[in-house]
Amino acid sequence: MEESCPIAPIDTSIPVLGPAKIPSPLPYCRFADDSRARVELDASEFGSGEGPCFADFELAGPRSRIYYDSSKVKAAIVTCGGLCPGLNDVIRAIVMEAHHNYHVAGVLGIRFGLQGFIESYGHEPLELTSANVADIHQFGGTMLGSSRGPQRPEDIADALERLNVAMLFVIGGDGSMKAARRIQEEIARRGSKISIIGVPKTIDNDINLVTQSFGFDTAVEKAAKAIRCAHTEAIGALNGVGLVKLMGRESGFIAAQATLALKEVNYVLVPEYPFALEGEHGLLPSLESRLARRGHAVIVVAEGAGQDLLPDTGLRDASGNPVLGDIAEFLSDRIESYFRDRDVPMTLKFIDPSYIVRSVPANANDRVYCGFLGQNAVHAAMAGKTGMVVSKLYGRYVHLPLDLVTLRRKKLNIASDYWRSVIESTGQYTVTPFIDDPAIFCAR
Repeated sequence: MEESCPIAPIDTSIPVLGPAKIPSPLPYCRFADDSRARVELDASEFGSGEGPCFADFELAGPRSRIYYDSSKVKAAIVTCGGLCPGLNDVIRAIVMEAHHNYHVAGVLGIRFGLQGFIESYGHEPLELTSANVADIHQFGGTMLGSSRGPQRPEDIADALERLNVAMLFVIGGDGSMKAARRIQEEIARRGSKISIIGVPKTIDNDINLVTQSFGFDTAVEKAAKAIRCAHTEAIGALNGVGLVKLMGRESGFIAAQATLALKEVNYVLVPEYPFALEGEHGLLPSLESRLARRGHAVIVVAEGAGQDLLPDTGLRDASGNPVLGDIAEFLSDRIESYFRDRDVPMTLKFIDPSYIVRSVPANANDRVYCGFLGQNAVHAAMAGKTGMVVSKLYGRYVHLPLDLVTLRRKKLNIASDYWRSVIESTGQYTVTPFIDDPAIFCAR
């Protein structure tokens, strides 16, 4: 870290199981070493401080010497959490790399998430071969199935030892990476030589230090199509309003990016920025002004937006996340009653493409990305790395410690140039909002 960094030096080292002494079996390969790439970040990404900060991250890629005797090693893959475009692509890339280039003894698919490690659920592991994964990238979802909910790391470590697994690839989001970290800590406590490698997956794009998660590009593409449909519906009716709800529990990246991709959105509402409905600068008066002048409007709302306007459900899902109130239903009711009370004719069309977006196959860009992630995950595991995720960070594939990835959730910076571009596209505010400023809606 440079002395100018406003926070204490951050440990970005990657744990290893032991010295890598075995020559790599990879042919025709340009090997990487443990050199590091210096990346400029914001200190807030490390949980405290603000301002520019430089960190050195270990570069991903195949090593000339590996830790495991590949002919005797067995790997396992597990997919956790919600569906996301590209899951099958990552599974396929890991299996193909492990089978064809490292000639590993076998790869097991753990079925239905971390439940698959627990014998009482009865989910027998699936033997993964180059033949039975050959075509899975053409389909959405995950061939292994997935689930939410915590399992005891002690039980998972027992299962890994029972199955004689030497490397585990955990494909999942923030909660899954926290689980991977606990599993790795339990493995280390036992002194077992099992590599735990994470492949960060979140359609919300909210994993810390991961510039862009796989599936996000596909999600934005599909979300933009839904917004186009909402715009068509809005302009086809007198005072038509198209309301689109997109995924984003705590981060509004899909909503913001889809808004930029299809510049037909007049209001984008995200979890990072609270808003008011009523009052001089509220959403509803602004929408009334917009319809009076233009006759139609499109609103995009992330699922986690406006939760301060809704009663707390007091519930949590299987992953421990708070169960959100339905912001789209709330907005629909309030918008319709607002215009009904003023005797203004208005037609609202609501579109929720969430499960369509989650379950489609990855597009070409995401497929390429998933391939690199899967390959680099296998390279890292074979070299004896553990307690890490592989990711692309500002154009470079690097190894990120699980400790840093799970430090916080990534959120939109509403004081950034990116967010300024979003609201320039919508014209929804009279001023560029900053974190502590109230929302001041206008209607363009």
